[in-house]
Amino acid sequence: MYRIGELAKQCEVKADTLRFYEKHGLLSPSSRTDSGYRIYTENDAERLRFILRAKAVGFTLAEISELLSIELDKSNWACADVKGMVDSKLAHVEAKIAELKYFQVSLQRLSAACGGGPESAEHCSILEALETNTDNIKCENHDHHHDDSQYTKNCQSKG
Repeated sequence: MYRIGELAKQCEVKADTLRFYEKHGLLSPSSRTDSGYRIYTENDAERLRFILRAKAVGFTLAEISELLSIELDKSNWACADVKGMVDSKLAHVEAKIAELKYFQVSLQRLSAACGGGPESAEHCSILEALETNTDNIKCENHDHHHDDSQYTKNCQSKG
C-alpha cells in the first residue's frame, strides 16, 4: 500500500501528476484512509507504470485511456486492434517527422540565402522570400551556389 507521495516518488513523478491522471480517469486510488488520504495498491502502481510507459512512447491521454480499456478487457479485443493503434500512431509520428524535415530544409535554405550582414533589412532576402515564394530564393552569399536539380534547392558551400 502506498500513499500518493510514496507512489509518486517510486515512479519518479510528482503527486500532482497522479492527481492529474485521477482527474482524467486514468488512475484512481484503491481506497482512502479515514482522514481522506489516497491509498494505492501494487496493481495501481503497475497501472501507473503502464501509463508512464505509454506516455513515454508518445501516446496521448485519450489513447492511453483506450489502451487501458483494452488492457482491462483483453479477452474481448484482438491483438490486431492494439497493433492498429500503434501503426496509426507510428504513421502520425512519421508524418510529423516528414513535416519537420521540410521545415528544416526550408529554414536551411532561408539561412543559406542570407549573408547576414549589417546592412538594412530593407532588401533582406529572407524577408523577400517569405513575402513571395521560398522556392525562388536568390542566394546573396557568394560563397554558395544553388543546385536547382535538387528537391531541396539548398544553398551548399563550394567545396
